[in-house]
Amino acid sequence: MDGSGSILTAMVGLAGAAVGGFGSFMTSWLTVRAQISQKVRSEARSRRETIYSEFIKEATRLFGDALGHEREDISDLVTLYSLVATMRLVAHNEVIERAERVLDAIVKAYLGPNHTLHELRQFASEGGMDPLRQFSEACRAELQRFGDA
Repeated sequence: MDGSGSILTAMVGLAGAAVGGFGSFMTSWLTVRAQISQKVRSEARSRRETIYSEFIKEATRLFGDALGHEREDISDLVTLYSLVATMRLVAHNEVIERAERVLDAIVKAYLGPNHTLHELRQFASEGGMDPLRQFSEACRAELQRFGDA
């Protein structure tokens, strides 16, 4: 009985060590998995922030130019269209739809007559000077899904 008791004790000890080792392994694996997932989410958010910021800068520049210049040439819009195409790869439909509305507002402004300072003041009071508001709000809502960067 002494030999079988020693074997049983040794087996229980080995089983306990195996369970403990497996538990430690699983804890480490889950921790690394969570860290990788957070890093992927953070990088996705950062990539979107960069695209959205570039779009906002370019759209603002073009909208300001469009209010003072009437033209038919669309070559200045190429960068903006490129940014929208890039957004189509990663953004939700609402963000893309809002970006397309911004593009439409800029094209409409370019096709319209030049505005005087008085007309710009009235245009601003009617809310026409902020075509990016809805786009920015849609971007913020999407970025909140990724949590804090």
